[in-house]
Amino acid sequence: MTFSIRLSIMVQPKDNNTSVIRSIDYWTILIYIALLTFGWLSVCGASYSYGETDIFALSTRSGMQIIWIATSILLGSVLLMLDDRYYDIFAYIIYGLMLILLFATIFNPHTIKGSRSWLILGPLRLQPAEFAKFATALALAKLMTIYNYDIHNWRHFGAALVIILLPMTFIVLQRETGSALVYFAFFLMFYREGMPGSILFTAVAMVIYFVVGIRFADVMMAETPTSVGKFTVLLLIQLFSSAMVWVYCRDRSDTYRLFALTIGVTLVALLFSLYVVPFDVVWVQLVLTALLIGYLLWQGLGTRIRNYFWIALFALGSLIFFNVADYGLNHVLEPHQRTRINVLLGLEEDLKGAGYNVHQSEIAIGSGGLEGKGFLNGTQTKLKYVPEQDTDFIFCTVGEEEGFLGSAGVLLLFLALILRLIYLSERQPYRFGRVYGYCVLSVFLFHVFINVGMVLGLTPVIGIPLPFFSYGGSSLWGFTFLLFIFLALDARRNLVRT
Repeated sequence: MTFSIRLSIMVQPKDNNTSVIRSIDYWTILIYIALLTFGWLSVCGASYSYGETDIFALSTRSGMQIIWIATSILLGSVLLMLDDRYYDIFAYIIYGLMLILLFATIFNPHTIKGSRSWLILGPLRLQPAEFAKFATALALAKLMTIYNYDIHNWRHFGAALVIILLPMTFIVLQRETGSALVYFAFFLMFYREGMPGSILFTAVAMVIYFVVGIRFADVMMAETPTSVGKFTVLLLIQLFSSAMVWVYCRDRSDTYRLFALTIGVTLVALLFSLYVVPFDVVWVQLVLTALLIGYLLWQGLGTRIRNYFWIALFALGSLIFFNVADYGLNHVLEPHQRTRINVLLGLEEDLKGAGYNVHQSEIAIGSGGLEGKGFLNGTQTKLKYVPEQDTDFIFCTVGEEEGFLGSAGVLLLFLALILRLIYLSERQPYRFGRVYGYCVLSVFLFHVFINVGMVLGLTPVIGIPLPFFSYGGSSLWGFTFLLFIFLALDARRNLVRT
């Protein structure tokens, strides 16, 4: 009997290893390899110069990218073989060490393109911000699996926000704003884990206020001194707040009264300004908004329904945000950042300055047509018209050399990866794996959406890489860590522990 027990103990690890190998999601790995392959071809196209004879030489970027790809595959294999319990046990330690590294990088004496986010270790350059993403995801997964964790509890939710804001703060202090913005992607995971939809709606509303308010701030309505931007934002605040009374307070009659008052008074004031005495209708809108906030507070006190107070806070916060956003754009942001936003919103053209990158990338993509010019045959990229064409703007190389069909194929590959990550996340038996999985897909989704969007001129240029495509070891290793830790967790989801 003693012999059989010893034999079972010796056999168990082998059985577990066999089970893990069989449970690895090879579809995701296949997508990963495909993205790496197309990414390397794109780096070749973007960095190739006429007259080069060896694209595999280590003196070229295409040659060095092979080294980064090979080491990434090796790192991924190691991460798959590690016991998944290590990621849970050491999550906070990994996160803490990464925070120390991020903090130390702030005082880095080396400045590259205005940023202090790179550590120079001999011939090797590493960007800790790329690795902080997987560390933050592990820390969030660890926090949200503690006993009785409730995302609706403000202290619990606040603790998760602190985990996100700490690395963001250090990265901003490194003058790497684009990498810091990526951390907002974790809010998609919060939404999956039960974060109230009102928070997500508030974030979307703030974006609308900013875009509409700034874009049309200097556009006057007809022959009145009324700013279209300010007028529209204030009207949206009133309409959104009134609609929220219906959704969250279930008071349909109150909603109808608020809608009627808002639209009626605004229409009368606008007609009076147009046909009687021209005046700034925004003042009427401000008074209406103040009365709306007061009414909501009064209703909250009278009915004891807490949601009235939250809606009043939403309206007040919206009003404050719009004025602060306008001040921040014109007095806080760096001139080049302000110019980029103005170019995106169509307030400035600046084809020789802030809008140059986007303009040239659009020309490169458009010149590719349906089928593209072929591998290494792109003229815009070969003549180096597009700055950062092998890093942040590498998607323009895909568009020029592979055309619309190739670009669509790459986007379909990313879509397949996102859908696969959703599927894997939903099948996790434990919250740790599910939370981490949604953190991973949120980061990938944010990177792809923003990077491709900025190349096409649809989103601001914030300088973040396209996963598995942009040249460089830090981003490639960082994305590999993110993905393969999750694949390791998924491979052991049904493992019987002894």
